[in-house]
Amino acid sequence: MNIAELNELIKKRRAIFPKTYIKDKEIAQDIIEQVLENANYAPTHRLTEPWRFRVLREGALQRLADFLVADYKKNTPPAEQTDFKIKKMSENPLRSGCVIVLIMKRHADLLPEWEEIAAVSMAVQNMWLTCTAYDIGSYWSSPSAITERSTDFLQLADDERCLGLFYMGYHNTPDIPAQRTPVGEKTVWLND
Repeated sequence: MNIAELNELIKKRRAIFPKTYIKDKEIAQDIIEQVLENANYAPTHRLTEPWRFRVLREGALQRLADFLVADYKKNTPPAEQTDFKIKKMSENPLRSGCVIVLIMKRHADLLPEWEEIAAVSMAVQNMWLTCTAYDIGSYWSSPSAITERSTDFLQLADDERCLGLFYMGYHNTPDIPAQRTPVGEKTVWLND
């Protein structure tokens, strides 16, 4: 890959929502493994490699949907619940070729938490770019059911924290140009 291709890949990366995924179109295991392998090469201070993953496919996607809906019904006041939200939570996992649970393993004795969150985030960026290269849609979601109340469901260790769900699926969404303000408006050069 040359630098122009890399630049284009970065600019092409988008959040592609599960509602646009082609249901029942499987993602090959070797592609998922490559996505995870590329995640594994993210920068990591003190080489803690804090990223951990749970790959949900097939029946595990239904269990995720059931968990999300049950948590929503339990933790949302009945007057605030909507059929739209319940439908979305029950369908999004099932539309996906897979969902990867994003977990951070803490090394509290070595680093501040923000550095390990940043390392996991960089791993996710590598995943996102890899999915983009394979024309697979992906989306990082962080519902409170998963980030705050999933310890038992995900069988997390005491030193692990869930940072969200990474939905993946083939899609027919057209490329939409990025909308960014110029980087010059966000940069100050300190030369002297």
